[in-house]
Amino acid sequence: MGQTRMTLLNVGDIILGPDPESYFSEVKSTLLGADLVVGQLEVTHTDRDAKAVELDRRPENLRPLAANGFDLVTMAGNHLMDAGVEGVEDSIAWLKKHGISYVGAGMSLAEARRPAILEQDGTRIGYLNYNCVGPKSTWAAKDRPGNAYLEIITHYELEHETPGGPPTIYSWATMPTLKLMEEDIRNLRSQCDVLVVAFHKGIGHTPAKVAQYEQQVSYAAIDAGADLVVAHHAHILRGVEIYKGKAIYHGLCNFVTWVPLLAPSEDKDPDSWAMKRIEFFGFAPDPEYPTYPFHPEAIYTIIAKTDIEDGRIVRNSFLPCLIEKSGKPVVLKRDEKGQEVFDYMEAITRKARLNTTYEWSDDEIVING
Repeated sequence: MGQTRMTLLNVGDIILGPDPESYFSEVKSTLLGADLVVGQLEVTHTDRDAKAVELDRRPENLRPLAANGFDLVTMAGNHLMDAGVEGVEDSIAWLKKHGISYVGAGMSLAEARRPAILEQDGTRIGYLNYNCVGPKSTWAAKDRPGNAYLEIITHYELEHETPGGPPTIYSWATMPTLKLMEEDIRNLRSQCDVLVVAFHKGIGHTPAKVAQYEQQVSYAAIDAGADLVVAHHAHILRGVEIYKGKAIYHGLCNFVTWVPLLAPSEDKDPDSWAMKRIEFFGFAPDPEYPTYPFHPEAIYTIIAKTDIEDGRIVRNSFLPCLIEKSGKPVVLKRDEKGQEVFDYMEAITRKARLNTTYEWSDDEIVING
């Protein structure tokens, strides 16, 4: 189909609030310089939900998506129904009005499973998107809005049969939902040159670790016909893996994520979000990041870059980025800060026992398998 060279960028979680344009000031030129840009819209935006209004998650604050060249947003995720049906309706309406495609969510399961196809100079890029992390209340059905999903089962087995001791954790996708995903991929395969599957997956706020099901669903997607897998949700970077010559970005971390509701408080309330982060994940949000209350290592993030020529992927790489204390992502160069992200990616990839190596090429980092 396609006969030209083009660049596709994928970024992680996006949550927008007041003054949303300012958060893109350091990445705007990079985004507008690409042929196609895709990001994960982590929450819905509506004027019809009190909490969304309180957080300034209004449809009008989605405008930087159009101004910064986003062609598509993935929407399947655990926060899809936070603002109810109205949030889904109003977000989709805004995206349609501004010519931005969406995938992974809809007013029915059929719509949520429907692929999005982007076309650039004769090259067609197909996208599918699935939520792997629940909750079940976000799953779409025949007559219920929600997201496309994979059901994941988790099993805990005691080590050495010691009651109360540390368990070995097994996780996998159920066959019925996995088969539906494989069916979607096979149906899309003939309609596009490059097929991308995006997953909302991973263990939140936990460095390096890739759960068993994450490789299972990623491998299944590639076996069914996907050319590229990208993922988000964990709010912290994951390594990259090569499977059968195809790249799997196991977690893109955050991009622009404005979350002042969860900022650390002074009162040491044991029920506060900050104190629960210590209990559950072993970290407290940094008070110097008042709108970005994530793991300290979540300041490192990336933009996944895919070079496509004559309708096929010819190179996978990423642009190293750093989240400033203001919450803005900044694209780095091959300098001391850029090397920090390189070294971090190398360390978490090795810790997760993934098979990739990285090398600099000018100011981007190329993925080798």
